[in-house]
Amino acid sequence: MVHFNWTQLIPSVGHDYIHIATALVAGLLLILISLVARAALGTNEKAIAPANKFSIKGFFEVFIEAIAGISDMVIGKEGRKFVPMFATIFLYIWFNNLIGLLPGMTAATDNINTTVAVGLFSFVAYNAYGIKEHGVAYLKHFMGPLLWLAPLMFIIEIIGHIVRPMSLGLRLQGNMTGDHTVLSIFLDLAPFPFVNETLLAALPIPVIFYFLGMFVCTMQAFVFTMLSMIYVSMAISHDH
Repeated sequence: MVHFNWTQLIPSVGHDYIHIATALVAGLLLILISLVARAALGTNEKAIAPANKFSIKGFFEVFIEAIAGISDMVIGKEGRKFVPMFATIFLYIWFNNLIGLLPGMTAATDNINTTVAVGLFSFVAYNAYGIKEHGVAYLKHFMGPLLWLAPLMFIIEIIGHIVRPMSLGLRLQGNMTGDHTVLSIFLDLAPFPFVNETLLAALPIPVIFYFLGMFVCTMQAFVFTMLSMIYVSMAISHDH
């Protein structure tokens, strides 16, 4: 059964391209919000002064501070230079997840192509940073501490790294598909418009699951970002 999606109102967007259209919508929203946030930041002393009320500037100050704090715990102070990348990964996944909560919209992260693509970005990024940090010596990360086990460990580690984008993508796609499916089922308990007392009594049920859905959307973006931090930390580490 094919369900209606608002993105299909865009010319040339068929059912098979809904996730692409949704990803583009999410990307455009993020660009627009970033431009508004940059304008709200201001210049000179205004840019340094913290926000004294809830605003888009205040939101991003708290958000970036949180990402930087987590990066400090996982990577250390040298991880500060990766904060823009981690923040972008989180926001992109989070926005795509949340869009799936809107009636008539399908999250791009419900599609394995989107989630694996983000996983591939994380994979390429942490390996690129590892090579930049260590050069050819980065290959030692794949060989283990014992020289006589190096050939076997190299094969095992290479396979483990290759499957990481797929595991990241499958985890995110599976959880978001399940979350949005559960939400849609409980939304059917209180369809719009509410025409009688029975339907009004059922209204709290989908509302509860909406809050649960928002929690899951946030946690899945957080888990993906945290794993990306761990991979970067392992790639640039000098402890091997």
